[in-house]
Amino acid sequence: MTEKLFYRDPYLRETRAKVLHVEKLGDRVRLLLDRTIFYPEGGGQPSDRGFIEGNGFRVLVDRVYGKDKIWHEGKLEGRFPEKGDEVRLTLDWEWRYENMRAHTGQHILSAVIKGLLGADTTGFQIFPEHGKIEIDYPGELSWELVNEIERKTNEIIWGDVEVEVEVYEELPGELSERLRKPLSEKVKPPIRIVKIGTVDVTPCGGTHVRSTREVGVLKVLNFYRKSRKLWRIEFATGNRALRALNEILKDYWGSLEEMPNKNRPLRERVIELRSELEKLEEEKSKLRRELWRWKAEALIKNARKIDGVRVITLVEEWPMKDAQAFAIYLVEHNPGTVVLIAGENYVVFAKSEKLDVSMRSLLRAVLAEVGGGGGGSDNLAKGGGFRVSPREVLDIAVKKLGELL
Repeated sequence: MTEKLFYRDPYLRETRAKVLHVEKLGDRVRLLLDRTIFYPEGGGQPSDRGFIEGNGFRVLVDRVYGKDKIWHEGKLEGRFPEKGDEVRLTLDWEWRYENMRAHTGQHILSAVIKGLLGADTTGFQIFPEHGKIEIDYPGELSWELVNEIERKTNEIIWGDVEVEVEVYEELPGELSERLRKPLSEKVKPPIRIVKIGTVDVTPCGGTHVRSTREVGVLKVLNFYRKSRKLWRIEFATGNRALRALNEILKDYWGSLEEMPNKNRPLRERVIELRSELEKLEEEKSKLRRELWRWKAEALIKNARKIDGVRVITLVEEWPMKDAQAFAIYLVEHNPGTVVLIAGENYVVFAKSEKLDVSMRSLLRAVLAEVGGGGGGSDNLAKGGGFRVSPREVLDIAVKKLGELL
């Protein structure tokens, strides 16, 4: 079993330990030590980072895991470590401390949400630049409500409330009744309880700051519904909150600077721009239809006939979706017509409604000779991945169509 110094003193940044076991993982290694200051991943909190250094080697630790036996994994520099080596452990303190601030901030945020909305936190995770919780809440969230949650959360943070950790073999009944969430049956003694004044009492295996004041500030960055009863709330604390706000403001002002009208608010500028784009798209559609009309007249005039069926073949550079739209337009406006369009690596086959021939069968016959894949219906089929040129595909398609007709 590894002695967990991070529980005894979460502010301990360096210590010495002894290597109990070493395993090679390519250019990486994992070490089992007799004791550690490195917190292992779990409970939504990521593992610590840092260095393990011995005589002639250094391990850049980026993953720590395990419960009783805690493994330290990372890239090896220098000689291969050996059992019994004395090593020095050094935490990436900024990483650890920001995770501690985020974890304590999450407890406060979840407690405030429980008090205001009666909603339980069902999920929690810390990412490199923000954290997220998921709450079981069937109602609606708005920025006004979220701002109130945020305001109460920061009042507690700035209130300099003591954060205590107590360990029990068995929880007293009175304490069990005060828990924000029931104790899971999976939790076995010793049971760690994190108390934040009268604000929150919760079982937790993570590392925390000594006082809420150390969290600094908590800022909700975003929230959205994940399902009918589940909301996700993204937040940041401490220096991560400042970095997140700076990134958001940089994006906000940078986006506004790109607008024709550079006056706030950005949302109104986006609505104006979207309206202009819709008008342009409508004009584009009108021009496309006019182009199609002229192009269709020329193609119909020069179309070949097979057993009384007008057959149009066309090699185009359009995207497949545009070729498909044009093919449908042609057969809808010209009864008794089959349209065969080939692009860089696709074909689209379409026919008028009343013609007694299947485009799906035609495509299948073509694929048997040129390779590739695809599918469709009797009226419309499309495919790609051929071994021959677009023109060759169309020549084969015309031949196969003649056989089907």
